[in-house]
Amino acid sequence: MTIAFRIGPYGVRLAETDADLAQCQALRHQCFFGVPGVDAESYDQRCDHLMIAEAGRLVATCRFLRLGSGAGLSQTYAGARYDLTRLGSWDTPMMELGRFCIAPDAQDADVLRLLWGALAQIVDADGIGFLFGCTSFSGLNSAPYAAVFALLARKYQAPLALAPGIGVGEVLPLAQCAPSDHAAPMPPLLRSYLGMGGWVSDHAVVDHQMQTLHVFTGLETAKVPPRRAAALRAMMA
Repeated sequence: MTIAFRIGPYGVRLAETDADLAQCQALRHQCFFGVPGVDAESYDQRCDHLMIAEAGRLVATCRFLRLGSGAGLSQTYAGARYDLTRLGSWDTPMMELGRFCIAPDAQDADVLRLLWGALAQIVDADGIGFLFGCTSFSGLNSAPYAAVFALLARKYQAPLALAPGIGVGEVLPLAQCAPSDHAAPMPPLLRSYLGMGGWVSDHAVVDHQMQTLHVFTGLETAKVPPRRAAALRAMMA
C-alpha cells in the first residue's frame, strides 16, 4: 500500500529511495547513540520504513516487516533474540516494528500519535492481527528502571500461551532488578503499547551493540480498546 499524507506541519510517507533509507538510518544513529552516524543492518533491506518530516527535516521513523503468519518468526529481529516458539502457531498476518525513534528535539506529542496512526492504516489494510517488537531502555544499567520493570512483571506479562522464552545472549529477569535512587520513566513507546492492551516478556535482553536493555513487546490488535482504535483512525481521516 502507499502512505503519503500531511497533517499540520508534518508529512508522513514511506521511504522510497536509497537516500530516504539513509535519512532514516542517520536519525536512528543519532537517537540511539547520541552522535552522528549511520545505523544500518541487514534487516533494513527486508523492511518498509515510515518517515515523518517537518519542514523537510526527518523527525521520526520506524521500520516494519509484514509476515503472513507465525511461521517466519525465526527470521525476524526479535526472533533472533527471543524464543518465540509459542507464537509460531499464530495463523493470521503479523507485523514486526523496529528502530522506532523520534528526534530528541521533536517534543510535539502528535509525532508519536502520527506514527501510530499511520501504522493503524497498514494494520487495517493488511489485516494484521499481531504487532510485536523490542522496546528499548537506554543504557545497560538496570537499576534506574527497576520500578518500571517491577510494574511490567506485576501487571503486563504476556499470556502464557504466547509468552516469549529466553533466546540467546545475556538476559535480565524483570522481577529481580535492584532499584536505585534515580528512577527513570517508562519509554513513551512502551507506554503506548501498554495503553492499547500490549504486554511484555518476563525478561530483558542486554544488547551490548545498541547499548540498551530491551523487552519483547506484543499487541493483539483485536484487543485494542475501541476508543483508542477509533482515535488513531480518525487522525488519518
